Amino acid sequence: MARKRETGQAALSFDAEIALPEEARRRYLNYALSVITSRALPDVRDGLKPVQRRILFAMYQNLHLMPDARFKKSAAVVGDVIAKYHPHGDVAIYDAMVRMAQDFSLRVPLVDGHGNFGSLDGDAAAAYRYTEARLRQPAVELLSEIRKRTVDWRPTFDGTHFEPVVLPARFPNLLVNGATGIAVGMATSIPPHNPLEVLDAAIAAIDDPSADPLKSIKGPDFPTGGQLLSTKRELREVYETGQGSLKLRAEWELEEGARGAQAIVVTSVPYGVAKASLVEKIAEVIVNRRLPALVDVRDESTSDVRVVLELKRDADPALVMTYLYKHTPLQTTVPVNLTCLVPTPNPEVTEPARLPLAAILRHFLDFRLATVRRRFEFELDELRKRIHLLEGFVAIFDALDEAIRIIRGSDGKADAAAKLMKRFGLDEEQADAILETKLYKLAKLEIKELREELAAKKAEAAKIEAVLRSEAKLWGVVQRELVELRGLLSAEKRRTRVVASADEPEYVAEAFIQHEDTTAVLSSDGWVKRVRELKDPKSTRLREGDSVQAVLQGSTKELAALFSNQGSAYVLRLNDVPPSTGYGEPVQKLFKFADGERVVAALSLDPRVLPDGDVLLLAVTRGGMVMRFPLSPYKEPTTRSGRRFAKTGEADEVLFVGTCEPGAIVALASERGRAILFSSDEVPVLSGPGKGVIGIKLGADDRVVGAALFGKDEKRAVLTLENSKGTTYTVTRRYDVVGRAGKGFELIKRDRFTRMVPPEVTLQDLNGTAS
Repeated sequence: MARKRETGQAALSFDAEIALPEEARRRYLNYALSVITSRALPDVRDGLKPVQRRILFAMYQNLHLMPDARFKKSAAVVGDVIAKYHPHGDVAIYDAMVRMAQDFSLRVPLVDGHGNFGSLDGDAAAAYRYTEARLRQPAVELLSEIRKRTVDWRPTFDGTHFEPVVLPARFPNLLVNGATGIAVGMATSIPPHNPLEVLDAAIAAIDDPSADPLKSIKGPDFPTGGQLLSTKRELREVYETGQGSLKLRAEWELEEGARGAQAIVVTSVPYGVAKASLVEKIAEVIVNRRLPALVDVRDESTSDVRVVLELKRDADPALVMTYLYKHTPLQTTVPVNLTCLVPTPNPEVTEPARLPLAAILRHFLDFRLATVRRRFEFELDELRKRIHLLEGFVAIFDALDEAIRIIRGSDGKADAAAKLMKRFGLDEEQADAILETKLYKLAKLEIKELREELAAKKAEAAKIEAVLRSEAKLWGVVQRELVELRGLLSAEKRRTRVVASADEPEYVAEAFIQHEDTTAVLSSDGWVKRVRELKDPKSTRLREGDSVQAVLQGSTKELAALFSNQGSAYVLRLNDVPPSTGYGEPVQKLFKFADGERVVAALSLDPRVLPDGDVLLLAVTRGGMVMRFPLSPYKEPTTRSGRRFAKTGEADEVLFVGTCEPGAIVALASERGRAILFSSDEVPVLSGPGKGVIGIKLGADDRVVGAALFGKDEKRAVLTLENSKGTTYTVTRRYDVVGRAGKGFELIKRDRFTRMVPPEVTLQDLNGTAS
């Protein structure tokens, strides 16, 4: 804790003793509150985050960048926002402005950008010194009533200016354009919707507050189109709970070419997916030969999306798209989290809340009613001020000559004002207005116009007073203005098609793999590759100092299992091993390995390679533990995280995994030169991941260095070990087979084994014959 200064001066607040946990908690809560309310979440009333609101306000109020104005450099907008309203980085401000100008990001763009503002391919916008911008008409609909005291204001960060707490939005921008943001402990992900449907739902809610908004709103409507896979029940659950997820996919059509050639044309991409990266993912599928029916991909897009996928003549287009939906971003999951800021009794304070769809509409309508009321109150106040002045002019008209004599005989403006006020019963404002009037206004024609204006203003004021006295009439005005706005947006047709289910073949991985025999090569350093033909394992291309650890042969439709030193099994199809004529790829790219994890054994699960019947595997750890377990649980592809087959101790790891036939002999050798042979039948079969049983008792500083399995009829099987001097020793069947968990026999004295010499890797003709 901080110490107080021992001086004669009074201690300042930052010198006080404060408990560190309490102060850290207080500061973190302040930070979290700032991020939630001032940066990441949109307001339910205008649908804008603070940075977006400040950009639009600065363009409207300070820079006057109306839709019919000349474009102005984006740097001017960013600079004005930083200087007066938003004390954060220029990149954050410019990125927010760029997004409001992108027609593929917002359903109804608010900024009219001139220059490079990015593209659907994922290209970034040009620097703000090169681009220009102005407001679009929908942005004006959010701002047009700002000067009529319709919203509350607050000081800016430095207290030199004022900014609106919220914009007087004339349409539900939160639902129309959506929002995404990550705060502290919460996030928001509100998809965009069709503006006509949202306005229809709002209009219906005015007539009947209990109206179902889903009668008008069919679901999200993304600016990039696409196909939304969702039933009405799923949509209702998402909109009533305020959270969930929806499936969105690209749309496509089939084109027939010359000589029976077929091509799939993708006409839309999922929202938020960069088209260039999507094309790259599809190209990877073709390059890696994962989908033989797909020949080529071309991006022929202009202003419309057109990605052409060339197919083989006998290919099934629906089956091809099923695979691409599964393995590329052509289909994505859209999260929905309707979290936003809602008003509190304090007009300058908002709080976060997750709202259902109906509540979002109700918040907007209540805000719109309050805005219209405040607008009418402002207009009525202005009318009354004007009526008051006009009544002063009319009052002196009948005694105009007398008024002129009073003015001419007075000693200055103040004296003239006082005399007029006393003579005609005027107040100060009326007297000042009369004294400032130009002489030509005293003509009969001008006075007539003033009287007509007075009558018109009084009639208009009476109408506004009648509206303000009746909430029903206020709601009628709100509804009428929403209908007018709907007419302005009548061209905004729905772009995203909502379907309950897709009529397509079911995804089955084997259906997309062309059957052919292949070979996968795994190296000792953890590199893996697939080659079409391998005559000699020694001839394959490897990095310097590397060697072949395993060769996996089988059909491209079959599986391969990789077993790691940390007790996890990773299963994949041989077709998914990356093809290569070089070194291959690190196996860590295919799976999610932990630190220090490596492959110690690999097996092809092709039935032509495996033994007949139920196959058992035997694993050995460096701590001398052994275990048997069935292969059957590992005959399905695993996730990138794999599946456990063994539980190893903290300082232990798996050394060996191999197929174990009944009656096979287990041979183990330790670093201290001891070895043991025992029957595998003594090792229990585990039903799940376990630690196993003791295979060999080891000394305090001893560990297993090598293991092997000898078939019960094998006479020439050997376990070869190497000592520190490079001399090799072998363990064969000539040694006695004893019970497990013993110390074994002494193979060498006064020396240590440093490693097990790996057995020679051989090939099979997939009929069981070694070659």
